Amino acid sequence: MIGDLGDVEEGEIFADRRALYDAGVHRALQAGIVGQAAKGAESIVLSGGYPDDEDFEDYIIYTGFGGRDPNTGNQIADQEFKAQNQSLVTSCLRGLPVRVIRGGKHKSFAPNEGYRYDGLYRVTR
Repeated sequence: MIGDLGDVEEGEIFADRRALYDAGVHRALQAGIVGQAAKGAESIVLSGGYPDDEDFEDYIIYTGFGGRDPNTGNQIADQEFKAQNQSLVTSCLRGLPVRVIRGGKHKSFAPNEGYRYDGLYRVTR
């Protein structure tokens, strides 16, 4: 589901990814983006997995998914506009809101532990 969930409050804390999944806030246990290329992105998680992500609280520079070496986790290639990354492009083009969750391992504006739902953001580019 894209947009507001109705029964989840902005600022609500979840113990782990399973709790996010069970509440429907982020319907993936590992992936940082949930969405479909044709329909748009539902949610993203900022969890410290990509060092190039930048968080300014009211706006985010989000790296996307992919381009990492499977053995080292180092970024070795640009992400491509397909699958989950394309869902963010679709959300941008259609003006669809995306749920943002910050994890305790993220470098700024994150909760001390667990995951916090921080509301709806727009993809602007």
